[in-house]
Amino acid sequence: MKKNRKRANGKTKSLIALIIVLVLTIVVGVVGVTGVPLDSRGLHKLKGWMPTPNAENWPEALSLGLDLRGGVYVEYSAVQNQDIEADFSTLMEGTIGVIQQRLTDKGYAESTVQRVGNDGIRVEIPDVTDPAAVLELIGNPAKLEFKTPDGNVFMEGSMVETATYYYEQGDHQVAFKLTDEGAKIFADVTAANIGRSLSIYLDGELLIDPMVETPITGGSGVINGMGSAERAKTIAAQIQSGALPLELTQQKVDTVSATLGDDALSTSVTAAVIGILLVMLVMILRYRLNGVVASWSLCIYIIVLFLLLAVLPGIQLTLPGLAGIVLGIGMAVDANVIIFERFNEEVRNGRPLKAAVRAGFKNAMSAVLDANITTLIAAVVLLIYGTGSIQGFAKTLLLGVVVSMFTAIVVTRFLMRHIINLVANEKLFTSGVKAVKEEQV
Repeated sequence: MKKNRKRANGKTKSLIALIIVLVLTIVVGVVGVTGVPLDSRGLHKLKGWMPTPNAENWPEALSLGLDLRGGVYVEYSAVQNQDIEADFSTLMEGTIGVIQQRLTDKGYAESTVQRVGNDGIRVEIPDVTDPAAVLELIGNPAKLEFKTPDGNVFMEGSMVETATYYYEQGDHQVAFKLTDEGAKIFADVTAANIGRSLSIYLDGELLIDPMVETPITGGSGVINGMGSAERAKTIAAQIQSGALPLELTQQKVDTVSATLGDDALSTSVTAAVIGILLVMLVMILRYRLNGVVASWSLCIYIIVLFLLLAVLPGIQLTLPGLAGIVLGIGMAVDANVIIFERFNEEVRNGRPLKAAVRAGFKNAMSAVLDANITTLIAAVVLLIYGTGSIQGFAKTLLLGVVVSMFTAIVVTRFLMRHIINLVANEKLFTSGVKAVKEEQV
């Protein structure tokens, strides 16, 4: 009697758990795709805490790359002036930072600027209506100005020879060196403004306003109190780039129409949907109820993945990125196949279903982890050493593999365990059980 009651309570708990997961899967999936009318019924106040850039729906919140959205891309070669004795990589880093900041300030927040090879810079700007104006914006030299507390410019970036990161006695600093003319001007101005702040502007934007503690003579000095090595390095690179910008030569420029991008996105999404549905059908036909579990787990995988793509910064969805997502789906299905095959072996060997789930996951775990970890290593290598579309592929593949491991190890096991509590018929999970048991008898 107690066993029957305990079994009934277990079935009830499993049924409630599955219903909750099913409702959450449907609701989150529908809300993510269709969006929520937050402006109605006063719910617009919730927009402040929502993590996505666009509170309406995930597809609109996704940052699309140039090949899916249309726009312009341009490639430059950078050359250092032979009269300048400065580190080329530092100049390159600063130049990239200045270009990115200029585009962001002009409203192109989703543009990407990255180094290509040793001396190349590639700029991608989605949704550009006037490419000529953008190219002119990129090509202008950086303008660095030093201003007195009264707002008067007393020195320009051409008088700064070098600016580098410097660390001493627990303080992150920026060390700089001036030309002879700049050294004289700077010594006079700092002597007249002790205890006051001098401002440094880059392209009209305030970069930093350090306070003068002592007169700076000799043409060199330090700006202390940066707070962190990252900030000090960034400020040094920006000052260096503003003072000594690399000479950029345009090598290639091209545009991608918005129509072409829409067609590519539509075709890719259609192909992905067809592929996913076919995979679900094959899994259900091959593994029966376990195939239903795999399909359910795959839906959760897709929902979680696209939620993360919409929330996480720095990820642009491109055509290679879509390929990474599809490959991640394949990894998720592959993990389920390994688990189900181990489960089937245990059931055919006479184990009860619950014991078969535990043994199946235990036996399959090493193979699942090996396959996913090796893929993760490849994705990390591509992310570190790749450029452009290769990095886009690596980011989505990396994220997809991590999510697929979660769904295979956690979600699939949860669903299988609770479904087996409700349905204990071995024939609904695997075939050949009866024949094996008869042979054993």
